[in-house]
Amino acid sequence: MALYWNGRPATLQDLAVPALRNDGHFTTFQLRERAVLGLDLHLQRLDEASRALFGIGLDPDRVRASLRAAVVETGVRDATVRITVVPSALDAQVPLGLLVALSPPAEPGVGPLRLRSFVFQRDTPTIKHVGTFAQFQRQRLAREAGADDALFVDGQGEVVEGSVWNLGLWDGVTVAWPQADALRGTRERLLQAGLAALGVPQAVRPVMLAELDSGMAAFTCNARGQQLIGDVDGRALTVDPGLLALLDRALGTQPRTVVA
Repeated sequence: MALYWNGRPATLQDLAVPALRNDGHFTTFQLRERAVLGLDLHLQRLDEASRALFGIGLDPDRVRASLRAAVVETGVRDATVRITVVPSALDAQVPLGLLVALSPPAEPGVGPLRLRSFVFQRDTPTIKHVGTFAQFQRQRLAREAGADDALFVDGQGEVVEGSVWNLGLWDGVTVAWPQADALRGTRERLLQAGLAALGVPQAVRPVMLAELDSGMAAFTCNARGQQLIGDVDGRALTVDPGLLALLDRALGTQPRTVVA
C-alpha cells in the first residue's frame, strides 16, 4: 500500500491524526488503466461532506492533483483508491488534510450473496464518514451466523442499505431502489444514470424486507462492482445472470476520467 498526504509520501507524523482520531470522511473507487469511472461524483461527494462536517469546501483541483501525484510517483495503473479527508491539526494554512491510499485492485465476489438482516441505521447516514465500527461489527455477526454479509433495515422492516453497499431490486422490468435514509453511493448513481440512458424503467420507493423473496431478483453495488443476492435470512431470491449483464451495459454508458 502507498500512502500520500497532501500530495507527497506520508510520514508517521502525517498519519497520526487519521490513525488515532475517528473524525473524517472518505470516498473509494477503482483505478483501471489510470482512469476512474464517475470521478466527478467522487469529487462532489468529498466537497459536500467537507462542507457538511467541517464548514469548509474542498477544491476538486487539489484532490485531482493529490491523486495524480500518488499515481505518477508510484507508477500504478490499476489500484483501489481511498481518499480520506480529516481536520489538519498540524497546519493552520491547510485546515483539511488529504490522505490518498493506493492498494491492490479489487473485484466483486463470485456467486450470489447470502445476507443476514439487522435492525440498524448508521449515524449521519448520508455521509461516508470514518465511523465504521458498528456496520463492520454487524458484518462480522452475519458471517458468524453463516451468511456472507449484513443487510440493514429500520424498525418497521424497511430496507436501508448493506454494510458497505447499496442494493437494487429487479422484477424483470423495473429496477427499484430503496428510498430510506442512507448513503447514496456513487456506483448507485452511475447505474441509475446508465439505466436511464438505456431506457430501463426505475423507481425509488420504500422497499420492505418481506419483498426479498423468490419473486424478486436483487443485487448489491459499490466501488468494487455488482453482485447478485442469493438469499436473505434463508429466503431464496431469483438469481438472474442477465441482470449483471444489464448493469454492465448501463455502466458502459458512463464516462471514465484519466487521472495521469
